[in-house]
Formats: sequence, structure tokens, C-alpha cells
Amino acid sequence: MLRSPYPYLTLLLAVGVTACAGDAEPAGDETARDLSLAPAESVVALTDQPEQVEPRSSPVRPRRDVPPPVPEPEPEIVAIVAPEGAVIMLAAADTLTSRHNEKGELVVATNAEAVLDAEGRVVIPPAAVFMGTISDIAPAEHPGGEGRLVLTFNRVQFGGNTFEIQARTDSIGSFMKGRGITAGDAAKVGAGAVVGAIAGRIIGGNRTGTVVGAAAGAAAGAGIAAATRDIDIVLPEGAPIRIVLTAPFTVEIAPGND
Repeated sequence: MLRSPYPYLTLLLAVGVTACAGDAEPAGDETARDLSLAPAESVVALTDQPEQVEPRSSPVRPRRDVPPPVPEPEPEIVAIVAPEGAVIMLAAADTLTSRHNEKGELVVATNAEAVLDAEGRVVIPPAAVFMGTISDIAPAEHPGGEGRLVLTFNRVQFGGNTFEIQARTDSIGSFMKGRGITAGDAAKVGAGAVVGAIAGRIIGGNRTGTVVGAAAGAAAGAGIAAATRDIDIVLPEGAPIRIVLTAPFTVEIAPGND
């Protein structure tokens, strides 16, 4: 085996070669080194606004279908009828008299008992208000005569409603009442006195006969007044009035309200 005469020189050359080999790097590594370095000055725009956080939505719950409310059924309406010919007893609400009342005035009466249909249901309740007019009214022209008082009822009111009704007045609890001597009666007395005075002059032929005749004539005039004076027809408050339906009377009610 041959030995180099310069052993140290050989060692130094080997070290130098190794150092040169370590300093040499591939060309592509230079680019990688540049990218790994942070830029000297950032170009990213900075803001002071807080970071926007998307709201977290609530979980969607499945909707339960609620059925719509069921409307209550309309109550069935029932018609009830008071038949033609039904008799209704009323009581007069006010006093009527041929001396103070006139034709066409309002007349009011009430019933004490309910008016029923054929099945016993109430068509017109008690204390209903019957309204109408005085169709005709007149005193008697002399004692023993008959006055006239005709009442016509065409409406009835109850339950806050007013209904038309067709009826005729069958009878009323009226009575006759004399007025006594009135101003008109005094004129009749005076007329009788004049007739008596004339008759006295004819009969007596003197002043005394005339006076006697005048006195007799006055008495005769009073008799004439009494025989022809007006006798009023009076229907007192509370007096009975009997009416009869001339047509069926119908009302509509809901079951359970009769």
C-alpha cells in the first residue's frame, strides 16, 4: 500500500471540497426562501369594527295543524200561531169618556192572561201592551139612549218588539153617565121660558098671566133640557175589553225560549 508523502495536504483538500459542496444549493430553493419571509409592510386594510357573527337561528319546530273552530249551529226558528177566532181579554189602561175623548185618539190596554197556541205554547205573554185607536165615540142624545164607543186594536207590544194584529172589539165594560145641566142645557131652559111667557100672555092676557106663564115656561124648559141632555158613555180604567182575532197571529221563537 502506497502512502502519500503529504498526508496533511490530502486532508485539507478533502475538507475544502466538503465545505464547497455544503454551500452549493439548488436554484429552486431561492424562490422558496423568498416566499417564507414575511413582507416588510402589510397591505391588508385593518378595521376597528367587531367581527360580524351570524345569528344562530332557532331550530325549526314542526307546526301542528290546529283545526279551525267549529261554528255553533244556528238555532232552529219555530213559528207559533194564535188561531183566528181566539178571544183575548184586555183591561183598559186609561179612562175613556165621550165628554173628554175624541175619535182617532190612542187607546191602550193590557192582557192579564197569556194567549196560547193549539199546543199550549205562549204566543202572547201576560202584560203585553195592546194599542189601537178610538174609531168612533159619541154621547147618548137623551136619557135612555145609547152612546157610541168603538175601539180598534191593531198592534201588540212585548219582548221589546211591536207586532201588527188584526182583531175586532167584541164588548167593553162601559156605562152611561149624565152630565147634569150644562151651558147648552141652560140655553134650552131659556128657550122654554120664552115659549112659556108667550103662552102666558095669550092665556092670561095681562101682566100677571105673563109672569105666571114665564115661570111655567121656565119649568117646561128645564124638562126639555133634562129630556134631551147628553148622556156620556164612559169606559173606566181597568174595565174589561173583549177582542177576537180576525186573522191568525204568528210569532217566531227559538226552541227553549217559549
